[in-house]
Amino acid sequence: MDTATLADLLRETEARHGTYEASAPAHHWADWYAAYIVARENGRSPDEAADDAAFHLERLQR
Repeated sequence: MDTATLADLLRETEARHGTYEASAPAHHWADWYAAYIVARENGRSPDEAADDAAFHLERLQR
């Protein structure tokens, strides 16, 4: 991945995380970002990646 692509993905991730964080339990942003970025890199849509990231955090809190 080149720098411009990564920067775009980080901006997308930031925007999606902001929506999630508004109603989410306490968490470290890096856990959500990592799960979202991995999902997007694996071909998941933004909505699917956000769901994957939320599920990842649910598993961490168990």
